[in-house]
Amino acid sequence: MAPVGVCAAVLTFWALSVAQSVFAPLAVALFIVAIAWPLQRQLQLRLPRLLALALTMAATILVIVAFGWLIAWAGSRVGRFIASDMPRLQALYASFALWLEGHGIALAGLWSNYFSVDQLVRLAQQATSRLNTGVTFLIVVFIYVLLGLLEVDDAYLKIHNWRHGKLGDVLLVGGARTAIKLRRYMLVRTLMSAVTGLLVWAFALLAGLPLAVEWGVIAFALNFIPFIGPFIATVFPTLFAVAQFESWQMAVVVFACLNVIQFVVGSYLEPRFVGNALSISPFVVLFAVFFWTFLWGLTGAFIGVPIVISILTLCEQHPSTHWVVDLFGQPRDAS
Repeated sequence: MAPVGVCAAVLTFWALSVAQSVFAPLAVALFIVAIAWPLQRQLQLRLPRLLALALTMAATILVIVAFGWLIAWAGSRVGRFIASDMPRLQALYASFALWLEGHGIALAGLWSNYFSVDQLVRLAQQATSRLNTGVTFLIVVFIYVLLGLLEVDDAYLKIHNWRHGKLGDVLLVGGARTAIKLRRYMLVRTLMSAVTGLLVWAFALLAGLPLAVEWGVIAFALNFIPFIGPFIATVFPTLFAVAQFESWQMAVVVFACLNVIQFVVGSYLEPRFVGNALSISPFVVLFAVFFWTFLWGLTGAFIGVPIVISILTLCEQHPSTHWVVDLFGQPRDAS
């Protein structure tokens, strides 16, 4: 039976990877439905169903657009600052290239090889293509969310009346507990992202790094994408510090301090806090991020941990699959 189970798991993950355009937006939509359903339910008690749905969808879209606007605002502010400081940056680049050439490194040749006009055009085309793909992805997600919120009550009644042993109870109880855990997970992640953003802002302000508010906002927004987001939020301010302070020692200090902030909050406090609160091993939290990033890219990085939360919560509801929770869940106190 073990080889059959392994083969089934491999085929399942292969199908999830190949059909990413189908399953990834569905997974994100189910996650959003779990988060937004309490609002929908409360509004339905006071308003007509369709009006409650419209308000819930409007609130959901507003939150997502606000996140996108935060990233765009901070990124545009950084871009405008760099553009206004371009003469000094060009002079700094010229002196750096001259220093490298004095040590036998032809920076002009490297620039022409790796940053040619053709490559920059291809990069712009790829960015445009990814933007179009992202917009299409969000449209599909919103359609799934709209239909999902409409059918939650009907799905509950169908499963409640299902006569197939304990499967209906597993889905009902497991689904309800999964939704509660996902909302707790998102609350924890929001709080940790806020802490990260505040610490980055405070450090940038104390270090005299320009655009401290913008770096804090970028750190807050990108922290919702585990590991990949914090990496970007660390590298960019470090490169910015190199140009602003014109000192590699100060750049090293900025890089080290930002990494300490990201490590303490993102790789120590957050996995342990989320793991203890949601009965997930911190190792599994980290593995889920890397595994689902491998399957679905940035979407998988964001949704990987919620998927594992859902799987473990459903497995917890039936004795035949409880071994999965014992193996991958948070170790219980021996006392």
